[in-house]
Amino acid sequence: MSPESQQAARELTVSPCRDRATWDALVNGHGGHPLQLWGWGEVKAAHHWRTERLLVRDGETVVGGAQVLYRSLPWPLKSLAYLSRGPVCAPEDAGRVLAAVASAVRAAHGSVALVAEPDWDAGSAGERELEAAGFRRTEGTILIPRTLILDLGRSEDELMADMSRTTRANVRKNLRGDLEFRKVATEEELGQVLAIYRETAERAGFGIHEDGYYRDIWRFLGDDSPIVAAFDGDRVVAFVWIARSAGTAFELYGGVNAAGQKARANYGVKWAAFMAMKEDGCARYDLNGLLNDGISDFKKQFAQHENLLAGTWELPLSPFYPVYATGMPLARRTLAQGRRAAKTAVRRVRGAAGRARQLAQR
Repeated sequence: MSPESQQAARELTVSPCRDRATWDALVNGHGGHPLQLWGWGEVKAAHHWRTERLLVRDGETVVGGAQVLYRSLPWPLKSLAYLSRGPVCAPEDAGRVLAAVASAVRAAHGSVALVAEPDWDAGSAGERELEAAGFRRTEGTILIPRTLILDLGRSEDELMADMSRTTRANVRKNLRGDLEFRKVATEEELGQVLAIYRETAERAGFGIHEDGYYRDIWRFLGDDSPIVAAFDGDRVVAFVWIARSAGTAFELYGGVNAAGQKARANYGVKWAAFMAMKEDGCARYDLNGLLNDGISDFKKQFAQHENLLAGTWELPLSPFYPVYATGMPLARRTLAQGRRAAKTAVRRVRGAAGRARQLAQR
């Protein structure tokens, strides 16, 4: 962290926030991302993370904050601190807010590093603030920076005109047909959504969580996590699941079953999700990540542009950071090779940590 950032951090005070209404008012009032909302932190806290919300003040004025997620690591690395689409602040305050948050995390938790994946454009002032605060870019991304963000302030005709001709035709056919598009309202409908998601994952070959994880999103985020679905009578045939703050809609999941595929309901339900979030007052709709796969090819049919966010940035907080930087990527890579290999990698990390600790004590 630069001397300027350290001085800026000393001029601010950091305190925990334990009130949901206060926290969500901060996120929504500062144009924060839905993954910084209280409910998302509760979801992660129920599934192997610890959650802390930090308010950053300049005198009596709250200038920003950060919902920090902590993941335990082998001793003595202690934990990794993570800002999922955070911090929450004006871009011009980003450097000093991040410096203050980093100092608080280091002092209270001794985490090995603070990782930030902010909701800022690549090359923006916010990215320059990250560099000024001592963060370094890393390729170990959690959220994909290449994405597609729609401006929901545009008219329906303008949004429709940006689609490919085939996509536009499929959407209009759905809108004229017998399918009903609306938000999921009951636990029984949620069960149908989860069944479709399992079917979609099996067909497309991607991994998903157990149902309990998604039910916790439904429970903890509540109205901030609407599911827009296509119904054939009382049966769900396609859905789009969203996390929503005051300004941003962020697409979490989507799926379609065989009947929905036949009706091309995945086109109509995507459009219905755009319109629902526009009606709810969101200014932007993030389709959440573009890869070189069929799902991304489908997303790209809905606009003629792409967006690139700032990506993943990491700030070392501990003298054991070199151990983390070299050892934990190995553990992540070996997870795909089986549990035994992963355990071997973790043992190597612990061994390296022990050697580093001995050196530190000399």
